[in-house]
Amino acid sequence: MRRSRKDGDSVDEERDSRRRRIVDSPSSPAEEPLVPYNDDEDDERRVLDHSGGAEEVGRRVETEEEDDDDADDPYGRGSILDKSNRQVEVRRDCPYLDTVNRQVLDFDFERFCSVSLSNLNVYACLVCGKYYQGRGKKSHAYTHSLEAGHHVYINLRTEKVYCLPDGYEINDPSLDDIRYVLNPRFSREQVEQLDKNKQWSRALDGSDYLPGMVGLNNIQKTDFVNVTIQSLMRVTPLRNFFLIPENYQHCRSQLVHRFGELTRKIWHARNFKGQVSPHEFLQAVMKASKKRFRIGVQSEPVEFMSWLLNTLHADLRTSKKSSSIIHKCFQGELEVVKETQNKAISEKKEGGGEHNGALKIMDGATENNNIGTETYRMPFLMLGLDLPEPPLFKDVMEKNIIPQVPLFNILKKFDGETVTTTVRPPARMRYRVIRLPQYLIVHMRRFTKNNFFREKNPTLG
Repeated sequence: MRRSRKDGDSVDEERDSRRRRIVDSPSSPAEEPLVPYNDDEDDERRVLDHSGGAEEVGRRVETEEEDDDDADDPYGRGSILDKSNRQVEVRRDCPYLDTVNRQVLDFDFERFCSVSLSNLNVYACLVCGKYYQGRGKKSHAYTHSLEAGHHVYINLRTEKVYCLPDGYEINDPSLDDIRYVLNPRFSREQVEQLDKNKQWSRALDGSDYLPGMVGLNNIQKTDFVNVTIQSLMRVTPLRNFFLIPENYQHCRSQLVHRFGELTRKIWHARNFKGQVSPHEFLQAVMKASKKRFRIGVQSEPVEFMSWLLNTLHADLRTSKKSSSIIHKCFQGELEVVKETQNKAISEKKEGGGEHNGALKIMDGATENNNIGTETYRMPFLMLGLDLPEPPLFKDVMEKNIIPQVPLFNILKKFDGETVTTTVRPPARMRYRVIRLPQYLIVHMRRFTKNNFFREKNPTLG
């Protein structure tokens, strides 16, 4: 009995000594009662302390929300430790895959959390279609999974699918169609065969649509944007350029990347619906134009197209002298002859000065009597055509006549012989196209403003 008591005492003393060691250790649970004690974590902290000033990083790794994506750690602290110390389980089978509702999925809007309005590390719930931030235990997506019972989420940046609150990654081929809708992809072979494909696609609601001919949602008087986008989508070299993101991956402009995303969505053959919402592109337009073009305010399509082409060209070129796909498709060259009255010569002539009427050539300009002629070349992206004035009187049937003018008659403005008179400054202009672009853009200004109302010219060209 004594021997057993001595053995028991020795065991109790050994336990007490262990407890003293644990309490005396700098990483004991007494200092951090919310963090469970673990020998592996204690060893990790010691390694971090010896590595030089990394103690705070080690503690942050234990207390922050866990995630294996760089977007969950936006400041770049502790992401390496997360990846090296914790592995996310990847499973092919998930009991919640049948809850995915493709009817409610819409990736055309801004990728912001519906609760925090943050654009960092945003996940989309594949059951209800709402966006939430993060997938850690304190994140909005984790809370939504517990409250609503929705368990399947996709990261909008990495396209990885996770099951919450379990936290494992789902690797199932049945989710590939969602990834293609989130980020449409085209290979160069597919782009080359795009015009040869005449097959119609079918949306989830049963409607048929032809890729590239889908409609764009009108978001509060944004029809001037829609008509511009639809016309640019018919330009084959421009479309092929923006269908492959590697062509403009060097560009940092959000407008360029949003225009490329919109192009890929319009020409994508696996959309869930037969129309596309240009919401993200409109947000980029508002920011790049400093709210010159914005949602809810009507604007002229010709002004928007001119601004869009010039802005895309400026963002795509790598240097001031380099060209871009915009100039390769739309830039032409005009020869302009400008005749103006030389006031100095006319005043001298009126004052009794002598002038022999000979031609005087100075820097590409000529002077004949009191008329100065200047010839120069200028590039253009679009040509403005002048419509004839509409008739003032009605016809026999008491209806306004809508005249029709052949397009060739309107284009005579650029034959180099037809004279166009300008009021301010007073001059006689002659234009001649000396180099045609691959795609010619012409516009006819139909609306004019006077002191009372806005008048439309109904002439058909």
